[in-house]
Amino acid sequence: MAEKVATRHAYGESLRDIGSDTRIVALDADLATCTMSIMFGQKYPERFFNVGIAEANMVGMAAGMATLGLIPFLHSFAMFCAGRCYDQIRNSICYPNLNVKVVGTHAGLTVGEDGATHQCLEDLALMRAIPGMTVICPADARETKEAVSAIVKHNGPVYLRLGRLAVGSVSDFPGYAFEIGEAVKIRDGKDATIIATGLMVLEAQQAAQALEKEGISVRVLNMHTIKPLDREAILAAAKETGAIVTAEEHNVLGGLGGAVAEVVSELCPVPVKRIGTLDFFGRSGNAIALLELYGLTADNIQKAVRQAVKEKREHG
Repeated sequence: MAEKVATRHAYGESLRDIGSDTRIVALDADLATCTMSIMFGQKYPERFFNVGIAEANMVGMAAGMATLGLIPFLHSFAMFCAGRCYDQIRNSICYPNLNVKVVGTHAGLTVGEDGATHQCLEDLALMRAIPGMTVICPADARETKEAVSAIVKHNGPVYLRLGRLAVGSVSDFPGYAFEIGEAVKIRDGKDATIIATGLMVLEAQQAAQALEKEGISVRVLNMHTIKPLDREAILAAAKETGAIVTAEEHNVLGGLGGAVAEVVSELCPVPVKRIGTLDFFGRSGNAIALLELYGLTADNIQKAVRQAVKEKREHG
């Protein structure tokens, strides 16, 4: 099995590697060794700015730099950029449609012992609600690096969601390709579809493998881009498999599950079950134990698939 790597670590390497582009600048709110922007800072100190614990000011600085033709990447924990700086991101970056990349690390429950105040379970909902914002949540290290290469070429605001926990790979297969707004089909199936994002893609893959032994054929989609959402892939899943389960390390309200349910209810109503936190705050604890406590596991995904398939057959 390949070594597990945190998406934030892969991000740091990737930002450093693309740093030869002199338009790129990096800003951090005194968390550079955690967000891994330190890798860029060590190689390009003249284009790295530690603003201190002043996140809102950092957003304003990034916006100003973007007006000069630079490509700012700004960094903090997801809670402190997407949450604390929502106003500034909305009005200073997205309203004027500036080319700023907002990188929120340590998202979701797997911040672990830092507890509820640091566990951002609302950032996907916040960021996807802003007009013009592109929202990406990579599943593993390779996908993170592909995403960084893509967003630096994309002209406009981007929110990139990264995690603290080291995760296994789901993208190491022939033909894998990353395109903003296009879901990746991890495996095909005919009885149901699991649509997952971030670290839950691996759990979805494991759930599908287990269900196959029960005779349930499950398609798995890696929805790395929450906005723009791949509506075509969702519609095809609804039409061709007739049952959908979503999985995310985020509140079920407003994130991937909500986005998928919007598309399905509008275009092709089928049973949809959402795996995520059920409108609760997180709590302090071991990261893996927290995922189990909140039901963000392959076992729970399997249960949801069985229920969705049952409902499909009952109403089919």
